Amino acid sequence: MFVINEPQNLQILYESLEKSIPESYKVYGAIFHIKNKNPFNLEVLVDAWPDYQIVITRPKKEEMKDDLDHYTNTYHIFTKAFDNLEEVLASPQVINWEQAFQIQGCQENLGEAIKKVSASKSVQVDYTKTTLFTLDISEIFKTSSDGNVNLVLTKMFNMDEASKKGDFSSIFLDASHAGLVNENWDFGKNERSLKYVEHCLQHFPGFGLLGPEGVPISWVVMEQSCEIRMGNTVPKYRRQGNMMQIGYHVVEYLIQKKIPFYFHVADNREDYIQTLRSFGFKFLPCGWHQWKCIPKKYC
Repeated sequence: MFVINEPQNLQILYESLEKSIPESYKVYGAIFHIKNKNPFNLEVLVDAWPDYQIVITRPKKEEMKDDLDHYTNTYHIFTKAFDNLEEVLASPQVINWEQAFQIQGCQENLGEAIKKVSASKSVQVDYTKTTLFTLDISEIFKTSSDGNVNLVLTKMFNMDEASKKGDFSSIFLDASHAGLVNENWDFGKNERSLKYVEHCLQHFPGFGLLGPEGVPISWVVMEQSCEIRMGNTVPKYRRQGNMMQIGYHVVEYLIQKKIPFYFHVADNREDYIQTLRSFGFKFLPCGWHQWKCIPKKYC
């Protein structure tokens, strides 16, 4: 595996990965941000060029200073063929198996190689699978034959002008909201996740609704692979359509900025999954997968 960092090659790779969506979403989204200021200081590895089979994005070595920070130490992987994946992952030049890290991808079959290499390296693996969703932007533009995307979104989210104004005001989140987001994030609630959430809010869009008390009551945040994550509504305001109101503004903003996006939902949230489908969000059968790897010396 070797690093490619030339802008023209990154663009070629980005356009090529678009043909493999949704399986390539994590790598595709990471490369989008790498091409645009690269705020998380990531790099891209391929096994060959231009006829690659495996693509990995990861932080540059100087970013992975904390051996226990699996939020920062995150690898995104996409492969066209699984035959050589085990050998690639086993290489210490590709993955630092001496520290805690995460591997994320949209291909369940990545797990076989990850588990085999983890066992040989005395590393414990915690696997999470969820349901992957996106919105078919091409369908929105096709439906909006007159170019009025906002009107299509209003109909899609079933929102009239009154409901868009409502009793709540839409805001962009900033780093001052990191504590609130972190404390309500199922994957967070610790000091390292707080640092990670703060980093995301410093560089990527976060969307929220202010309630009557003047504090956010519902929110979502984008992360380094263009995924919309960390979504939550405080219990008092759940089941009132607040997340859908945020969804309207998220989609409107990201379409305008031409930023790709997708998100995952826990498999046991069947009610929420059905609501998303009813609003036109597209279920992606490949799923969302995360392998949290912790060397046994840290367990």
